[in-house]
Amino acid sequence: MENSKSPYLKLSQSAIAGMMATLPMTIFMRSAWKQLPEQEQYALPPRQITRKVIKPARKLNERKQTALTLFLHFAFGAVAGLIYGMVEGKVPVPHAVKGPLAGMAVWTGSYLGWIPALGILPSAIEHPWRRNLLMIVAHLIWGLTLGAVVRMFNSGLTSGKTYIDLE
Repeated sequence: MENSKSPYLKLSQSAIAGMMATLPMTIFMRSAWKQLPEQEQYALPPRQITRKVIKPARKLNERKQTALTLFLHFAFGAVAGLIYGMVEGKVPVPHAVKGPLAGMAVWTGSYLGWIPALGILPSAIEHPWRRNLLMIVAHLIWGLTLGAVVRMFNSGLTSGKTYIDLE
């Protein structure tokens, strides 16, 4: 069975799935952000994190800041997808639940965990509820997409088909 023969292929595909899942998440975030009250339409977390962590980013023009923010956001999605690929087979819950659970784990671990712990952004409890709702739904979208794409890749692996051939 190719699935057990190619753990690197499975992890690579999980990283690709994480990156792919970041696209609908990002589209939703941007669309929902425009619906927030004007006083809550300050930069979304990926932009805030980029500006805080990569201090020279603040000096970049808007277009370059956006490109750097998107690059880092998609890279983080890929890393989170890779981690998902390492653990999803060990989580004893239905497949339909694994992706959204992963999305909520990323949101919780990030916005209530490492991001405020490192002093990058205040904890989610200090942000308006609408912005938190926006980010929670965005992470659920990411997780649903991630789970579906990984499942598609895995079914291709077990059937002998490879949707994205990385070998």
